[in-house]
Amino acid sequence: MTDLETRRNRNEARLKFRRRRIVFLLAIAAVLLVIIGVVNRSAIKDFVDNIGGSDYAGNGHGSITLVIHSGESGTVIAHEMVKLDIVKNYTKLYRLILERKQIFYAGTYRLKLQMSADSALTLLADPKSLLVNKVVIKEGLRIGQVFSALSNSTALPKSDFEAYLHKPSSLGVPSSEVSIEGWLFPATYSFAPNLSAKQILTQMVDRMKSELDTFGVSAADRHKVLTLASVIQTEARLAPDFYKVARVFTNRIRVGMPLQSDATVNYGVGGTKITTTDAARADQNGYNTYVHVGLPIGPIGAPGNRAIDAALHPASGTWLYFCTVNLVTGETEFNTTIAGHNLAVAKFRSWLAANPGWNG
Repeated sequence: MTDLETRRNRNEARLKFRRRRIVFLLAIAAVLLVIIGVVNRSAIKDFVDNIGGSDYAGNGHGSITLVIHSGESGTVIAHEMVKLDIVKNYTKLYRLILERKQIFYAGTYRLKLQMSADSALTLLADPKSLLVNKVVIKEGLRIGQVFSALSNSTALPKSDFEAYLHKPSSLGVPSSEVSIEGWLFPATYSFAPNLSAKQILTQMVDRMKSELDTFGVSAADRHKVLTLASVIQTEARLAPDFYKVARVFTNRIRVGMPLQSDATVNYGVGGTKITTTDAARADQNGYNTYVHVGLPIGPIGAPGNRAIDAALHPASGTWLYFCTVNLVTGETEFNTTIAGHNLAVAKFRSWLAANPGWNG
C-alpha cells in the first residue's frame, strides 16, 4: 500500500469518527431536549399559548366579581370565568386547575378582567379576594338592634330584615313564637355580599339551633330555654353571676313567685333605662313578669352560650333576690330574705345618686 493510500484511509477513518461523534452528540442533545420538554412542558405550553394568543398576559385590569356556589366543579367555574372574560381560554384554564389541584370554596370573589389563567387562579386562592360582609352581633341585643347592625354591615335596608320579624316559620322558627326575637345567635358573622335578608337570618337561626343541639336542648324545650336564657343574659353582669341569677329565677318559678325582672318590664314597654316606673310595672303586656307569674311570653334579646348554659345548669343556692349595687364593677348581691334584698336596693339607689347618668 502506497503512502498516498495510507493517508487517504486515515482521513476517511477520521471523517467517519467525526460523523459518529456528531451523530452521538446530536442524539444526546435530542434526548436532553426531550427531557427538558417533559420537565418544562407546562412552561413551554404557556409560552406557546401566549405566542398563539390563547391566553391573556399579565394580571388583568378593572374589577369584576365571581360567585362560586357550594359544590360547583372546576369545569363549571372555568366556563364561568371565560364567560365573564376573566380568562381567555377554557382549555388552558382547566388544564391549570388540574395541574395545580386547585380547591375552590363557595363565596364571592373580587377578580380582574382579562387575566392570565395562572394569575386568575392565584388570585382565587388568596383569602383577601373573598368578599364578605363582617358583622358582630353582641349578646343581649334586642331584635331591632340586631337588624340595625345587619343593615349597617350588609347595606341591605333594615326593612328587609324587619319584614321577617313576625314570620318565624319562614325562617325555620316555630310558628308558635311571638317573633324571631332570641332566635338569632349572637356571634361574629361573615356573610357573602349577594345574600338576601332571608338567607342571612336563616343562617343565624340555624346557628342558634346548632348551639342548642350542642347543649342537648330538645326542639320541645327550645322556647323555654331561650326565653329564660334571654332574661339571664340581660340581668346578669359578671360571668359567675349568670348561674346565680338563673338559680334565683328557677327558685321563684318553683315556688310560684313572680320573676319581677325589670329587664322584662322594660322590654314589654320599649323602655331603655335600667330602672322601671310604677306604670311600667303595672302594664299588662305578656312580657311583664311583675304581673304575670312564670317566664315572659318569649325571649327579650339574643342570649349567648353562657346564658344558655346558665339556664340549663343554675348554681346551687336558695336565693330569691338579687340586685346589682355597682354598675361599673358589676357587683351584685344575692339574698334569700326580703330584708337583705332591701339593703342591697338601698345600696344601689345610693350608688345611682352618686353616679348620675347611669340610668340609661
